Amino acid sequence: MSNEVVYKSNALIQACYRLSVQEQRIILSAISQVRRDCTPTDEVMYSVSAQTLSELTGSSVKHTYQEIKKAALRLKRREIWIKENPNGEGLKANTMVTGWVQTISYIDSEGRVELRFNKDILPYLTELQSQFTSYRLKNVIQMTSSYGIRFYELLIQWKGKQLLELEIEWLKEAFQIQDSYPRISDFKKWVLEPALKDINNNSDLQVSYTQRKTGRKITHLIFKIKSQKVSKKDKEAKAPVHSPDLPPITKPEPNRSERTKSAKDVALKALEQMKLGLTDA
Repeated sequence: MSNEVVYKSNALIQACYRLSVQEQRIILSAISQVRRDCTPTDEVMYSVSAQTLSELTGSSVKHTYQEIKKAALRLKRREIWIKENPNGEGLKANTMVTGWVQTISYIDSEGRVELRFNKDILPYLTELQSQFTSYRLKNVIQMTSSYGIRFYELLIQWKGKQLLELEIEWLKEAFQIQDSYPRISDFKKWVLEPALKDINNNSDLQVSYTQRKTGRKITHLIFKIKSQKVSKKDKEAKAPVHSPDLPPITKPEPNRSERTKSAKDVALKALEQMKLGLTDA
């Protein structure tokens, strides 16, 4: 999965939905297989292999397959609320509520699932001419926070902008957590900070943030976005392994009494050798 690219309409990225990490991995793995230059069709089944995902997550193939089977079924039941048309064609006359996929198929003998996208979703994945975002799948596939993936997609849209301001209430609506985390401290602890940690450790972005108040209430987050060629995790994996530095091994210096005794022994030995020399003469 090092070269697969995800293409999404910005309208889809900004839509309102909620997916778990495993559901995100499945849907993004499938999206990376969609041909952006082809006419939309819902006849194609896209395959997601437990073997491939297990190599990235470190879990066994058997465990991973059981997880994606359950996640795929949940994905079939998920809703997505879309307010805009693809290709920058503006707001829809009515908000569209649809599903991600219409068919799930389990190939137990091969440890993989196949899925067919919902017809309503395909225009947001294919024949994209403007206002779409692309990124390499490897930048999100190892994330462990579903919010990390969502934040990454929102931020990568504005990669060249460097600073991006987002309203907290808008974020909560997009993530479908309007009724959760009423305190900003909880939102930061459970949503924002794990997400940014995931992004900084696993992706090609380095992100920090500040906040803005409206009156006495924190209402907006201002993100500073930088590119990093290699993720923090990749840097650590490629770094040479060093054994811990050990102090130099030195011979203990003799104490004063030992030095005196040693000098006396040398003098006595020299005197004895002199006596032997005189006797031989």
